[in-house]
Amino acid sequence: MRSDLSQHRWLIIQGNEMDDAQTALMLSELEDVLVAVDLRGHRFTSGIWERATHLCILDSKENLEEIQCNSSISKLLKGDDIDIIEELW
Repeated sequence: MRSDLSQHRWLIIQGNEMDDAQTALMLSELEDVLVAVDLRGHRFTSGIWERATHLCILDSKENLEEIQCNSSISKLLKGDDIDIIEELW
């Protein structure tokens, strides 16, 4: 898995993959791979995964302002019409 990550700039994780993505999140930091998480359709739950996450798209029902105050994620967005690929840098 580590060699696969090193070939990419971004790792994109869907909300339903979060439980299985812990190893990939840890390795992404070691390989300087940026992480984007699409949580639309899933509830935001604070955790260590935030430390490795650079971009997170939230469900439109989430309180963006509250999450921004308490999170280390570089870029937080919310909305159903956002294309995650267009938000990568």
